Amino acid sequence: MRKSHPIRRVVLATAATVSGVVLLLSLKPSSDPASASAAGAAPSAAAAGQESPQGGTGAAGTTTVDGDATQTQYGVVQVRLTVANGKITQAQAIQAPKGGTSDQKTALSVPTLNKETVAAQSANIDSVSGATYTSTGYKQSLQSALDKLKEAAASSSSGSSSSSGSSSSSGSAQAQAKTVTGQVAQTQYGPVQVRITVSGGKITKAEAVQAPSGGTSDQKTALSVPKLNQEAVAAGNASIDSVSGATYTSTGYKQSLQSALDQAGG
Repeated sequence: MRKSHPIRRVVLATAATVSGVVLLLSLKPSSDPASASAAGAAPSAAAAGQESPQGGTGAAGTTTVDGDATQTQYGVVQVRLTVANGKITQAQAIQAPKGGTSDQKTALSVPTLNKETVAAQSANIDSVSGATYTSTGYKQSLQSALDKLKEAAASSSSGSSSSSGSSSSSGSAQAQAKTVTGQVAQTQYGPVQVRITVSGGKITKAEAVQAPSGGTSDQKTALSVPKLNQEAVAAGNASIDSVSGATYTSTGYKQSLQSALDQAGG
């Protein structure tokens, strides 16, 4: 009995040691705490990447203005201008005569008129040979677009000019040009409407924004309106002569012209 007692104690001690090792192994965490913390940090890093600031362009945008649609003998012409920093950067005809020979004349004249407009920075451009009506309509629509730009610029600067002290009184003496559109005058062959530009109490420009069109009216309008425009500027009032062969158009023109003058203050 004395010989077996030490052996039993060794066996029991060994069994206790093995049990303790097994217990420690069972309590070991299944994942590494370092790797778990790294996995938790990954979403926050990605979110930080998504929060990168996005800067704006800061550059001033361009302005696009459409002129009035001008009726010519062969169709409507309408010009669109793109302006940046006070300069015309692009001109294009968004409407132009088409069909038959008009296609060729439009293809010949419009690109040239566009280039001349950008180069001249005004409506003082030459007509394209062989496309007189298209050129005339183009310049009229172009001038109306330029007038709209001037009106926008004048309205934006009116606030600053009112606080210029004594210089404002001298500036008010030189009235800025203003554009006034008369009432529509209905004639037997269609409506007539006149727009005038007045500066310093004088008519500096007159144009028909509406005029009879279709059939023989196209020819009469193309014949009479340019003359009536010139006479209105020369006379400075509505006491102008009617154009022979276009009595109705002339009468409607003078009526609309008078209403525009009334709105402009006589």
